[in-house]
Amino acid sequence: MALEFTTGSSSVTGQRERNEDFAGIVTPTGGTLKLKGAIFAVADGVSGNAGGREAAEMTVRSLLTDYYATPDTWEIPAALDKVLNAANRWVLAQGMQHREMAGMATTLTLLVLRGQRYYSAHVGDSRLYRLRAGQLECLTTDHVWDRPDMRHVLKRAIGLDQQLTVDYADGQLQAGDRYALMSDGVWSALTDARMQQLMQQYAPPQALADMLTREALQAGGSDNASAVIVHVESIGEDTLTDFLAESRQLRPPAKLRVGDTVDQFEVMEILHQSRASLVYKVRHTQSQQLWVLKTLQPLLADDAPSCSALLNEEWLAKRITSQYLPQVLPLDADKRGYLYYVMSWHEGATLQQRLQHGHHFTTAGIARIGQEMLRGLGALHRMHVLHRDIKPANLHMGKDGHLRILDLGVASSGHIPSQESMPNPGTPSFMAPELFEHAEASVQSDLYAAGVTLYHLLTRKYPYGEIEPFQHPRFGEPVPPTRYRPDIPGWLENIILKAIARNPASRFETAEEMLLALELGETRPILPMQRTPLLSRAGLHQWQWLAVCSLLINLVLIYLLFIS
Repeated sequence: MALEFTTGSSSVTGQRERNEDFAGIVTPTGGTLKLKGAIFAVADGVSGNAGGREAAEMTVRSLLTDYYATPDTWEIPAALDKVLNAANRWVLAQGMQHREMAGMATTLTLLVLRGQRYYSAHVGDSRLYRLRAGQLECLTTDHVWDRPDMRHVLKRAIGLDQQLTVDYADGQLQAGDRYALMSDGVWSALTDARMQQLMQQYAPPQALADMLTREALQAGGSDNASAVIVHVESIGEDTLTDFLAESRQLRPPAKLRVGDTVDQFEVMEILHQSRASLVYKVRHTQSQQLWVLKTLQPLLADDAPSCSALLNEEWLAKRITSQYLPQVLPLDADKRGYLYYVMSWHEGATLQQRLQHGHHFTTAGIARIGQEMLRGLGALHRMHVLHRDIKPANLHMGKDGHLRILDLGVASSGHIPSQESMPNPGTPSFMAPELFEHAEASVQSDLYAAGVTLYHLLTRKYPYGEIEPFQHPRFGEPVPPTRYRPDIPGWLENIILKAIARNPASRFETAEEMLLALELGETRPILPMQRTPLLSRAGLHQWQWLAVCSLLINLVLIYLLFIS
């Protein structure tokens, strides 16, 4: 079922010479509605001189445009925050560049409807109301001073301060909900009882918006009056997996052999098979172009979590366009007879395959591999995607000389729910220490895996020893890679040791920071990591027990001294 709603908006000047309010609505359809939702906004411009209308209009226009240009992998609050902070910087810059617009600012209240949830963002004294089951509720808090003589003075607004603080909220939608976004010219002129009475009327949203602004002026309101009304007819899908429901009836094909055909693809080679997945090199029967086809083992045909995970992986890979990742061929569900997805084919081998074939990686080669790997990781992180399984087997070096990051099967983003069956996805020897304590994956845990990968490519060993599945390891001090490869330069060792530090705070903050360290190399080497003192390395309880034991031993010795 799709999300359905009706809307209406009204904005009138009233007794003012100029309407400094601005309201905007974008109601997309199809995939855009399911992925990004519909957005509604009301802004009330303020200025000591001029520019209030410009601040309100440009803020809303840029919001409605730029929000839909943000990556699909960003969650709604993160996307809104990026766009609103950019709008805040623009309004501030206009006020500083043009003297007649000094002090320009605007309030903003916005609502996003997607699936079965609503999301709101609010700054200033415009308001968002909801009528549900006959009860009217204000969902926002005015950002004004508490003093009676300053209740119209804003504490927060777009363009008011360099540091923008926005109130974000979200909640569950219900069919029959009515939402109203209003400037203060409406809600300050009408009582809550009258607004509730009007919103309960069986009237179309456009008629209701017109009634609210008209009555606000008739009640003596002297300000501009603007209102946007949204009536929810029916709610849509709840999660990304529901969005991909049209693919759920597909089942993975039987295990294929060379020469077999699935839909429009002929199997040329079996590239990889694991307990869960199968990867084939295939050729399109019409274009003769080579591709890679990934599907599930036939035994998992009825395993809903595994099927959903493959659909999620395809959805995520489609939305990341980067030379450091294979590109997914867009195939609609009705063009597939089975559950699989297809990505670009690149001649070459994974770094793990190169290790197995006895390849010796030089320090210069590792520095270049590290730079390309971090550029790819940076591209993922900028899209708010964590890979969570960086290792040599998931890094492919093509014959074209480009490194590509493979396998987003356990990657996480705001749109993809974490899988309860895999609380700590990844390969144990490459997992950061905090993940074994059930901490959430982070940019730092991805960078840790990148550091262990470089370490392993150089030495074929692991800094903290090999970790077996279901093992709960103890992390001491890492073995410096020069123990196994004395030819490793100090600057490269320092970078690797910083990346694999036990404490996440001691690692690089971003992929770009680690990339810069590798690019500068020995010209600007980073400082070596300080070894953790024994006092800090051992836990408090260990020292307490040691003190108790020492005290008992001393008491025994004193006793023996007295009786001898």
